[in-house]
Amino acid sequence: MSLAGPRPGRAALDADRLLLAGLAGGATLLLVVFVVLPLWGILGYSLVTPDGLGLGNYARYFGDPRFVGIIGNTFTVALSVTAATILLAYGFAYALQRTTMRLKPLLRLVALLPIFSPSLVQALGLQFLLGRNGLINRSFGTEIDVYGFWGIFLADLLYAFPHAFLILSTALAVGAQRLYESAETLGASSWRSFRTVTLPATRYGIASAVFVVFTIVITDFGNPVVIGGNYGVLAVEIYNQVSGQANFSMGAVIGVLLLLPAALAVLAERWIARHQHASVSAQSVPLKPRPNRRRDALWLAYCLLVAAALLAVVAIVVYASFVRLWPYNLSLSLRHYAFDVQNGIAPLWTSVEVALVTAAIAVVVVTLAAYANHQLSGGLKRPLYFLAILPAAVPGMVLGLGYILAFNDPANPVYAIYDTILIIAACNIYHYHAQGFLLATTNMKQISRTFEEASATLGASRLTTLLRVTLPMIWPTVLGVGVFFFMRAMVTLSAVIFLITPSTQLAAVSVLYLDDRGALNQAAAFAVCIMATVIGVLLLTQGALRLAGIRGVSLIR
Repeated sequence: MSLAGPRPGRAALDADRLLLAGLAGGATLLLVVFVVLPLWGILGYSLVTPDGLGLGNYARYFGDPRFVGIIGNTFTVALSVTAATILLAYGFAYALQRTTMRLKPLLRLVALLPIFSPSLVQALGLQFLLGRNGLINRSFGTEIDVYGFWGIFLADLLYAFPHAFLILSTALAVGAQRLYESAETLGASSWRSFRTVTLPATRYGIASAVFVVFTIVITDFGNPVVIGGNYGVLAVEIYNQVSGQANFSMGAVIGVLLLLPAALAVLAERWIARHQHASVSAQSVPLKPRPNRRRDALWLAYCLLVAAALLAVVAIVVYASFVRLWPYNLSLSLRHYAFDVQNGIAPLWTSVEVALVTAAIAVVVVTLAAYANHQLSGGLKRPLYFLAILPAAVPGMVLGLGYILAFNDPANPVYAIYDTILIIAACNIYHYHAQGFLLATTNMKQISRTFEEASATLGASRLTTLLRVTLPMIWPTVLGVGVFFFMRAMVTLSAVIFLITPSTQLAAVSVLYLDDRGALNQAAAFAVCIMATVIGVLLLTQGALRLAGIRGVSLIR
């Protein structure tokens, strides 16, 4: 273990080592319990057959043509949506970073709207727009059938768009002015400069976006279950098998199948991130886009079209929540916000409670894990880091199923929190653990070791240094971690769909159930409340940071 500096006395040295060992050991134990054991449970259950351990379940299910067709459907959707999303998001990010067009702040905000809502909101909005009783079909007498492949394609494209946009926008935010000046001097056209300078400089960002979008789409549950119709995909099939038929062996097999491509995509993305090199050096002159009226007008038109599609899907859900009875009585009313449905508004308050518990625990768990990893050195550092980022490769639905198989046993100590909001909070924390951990770790690396060394020289223990030096310096990031987990806990669906009970019903799941019952207006109202809650917390937190004089901290990850 590495120490921040010389410690006065043997007792202080032992206390510091004990503290660091305790933090590292505690973080490792929690990751093993809440990540490794559930995954081991899924893998083990998938190998259990009436004749003992073996691959019989895999042989039986892969011998079913219907199941093979579902696998084909899943990859068809994932690959096609990934390609379309990268193209659209790259153009949008390029326009915002490499042109001088107007309305950039507004367009960026619209591009991020899907992040503030459960994934099924996109499918719900498409139902209101393009469904059998959708606005477009009723207004123009068309017979567009959005259910099936194209419905999933459009919904997942809209849902994955902001994630790709954020990555590509970062990749396009920097550039070397002299490279473009040299290309222009050599007579290169704008298109050739783009092909020979811009694309190579952003290839790592493109690759990262590809793998992130692919993982999001192949594991998405909300959109396919709402608008997929008879077009089966693995995420919906695992839900049908486990919740509908209590066929846990089939669920475990599908869980392994979902885990493999997601894990490979995450590993590839991490490999690319490690091998990415800065394209702009300290001597480079930052690229400053020059005005070009025709070019800026074309890109603005493109961005407005994309933003209109993103906004229309959310806006129609908001509008439908105020309509008396869609689509037969379009007079405005607040009746759906009375929540005169089963459980009333209770699921929304339960979601807020779960999100607050998730955020509070995650801030402590993730920050201390990041601190322990930051202080460790050599071989002791790698196992903790690996376990900390492992959840990034685990689809939420797979982790939730793993919790059932691993913890639904009175002999297991974790069973004490089973069927409570704590097990849901734990699933949320470890589903998104990698993102919060990397955010906190990156911020800690920016703090110079001289602060810790000065504290140690003055005789402060490691605990005192952590409480009085490190945490005060990174508190905006710690707050950002909390907001991130709150937001994810409010909108997540797949990770908790197997863990809810009548007493722990969540708002995102209520949207799904109401839509399934045909109560689209009530589903829209619940969705609006979720979005309003998330956006409200983001605005309040950002306002608090500004009042504290803290700027430049992004709460959207």
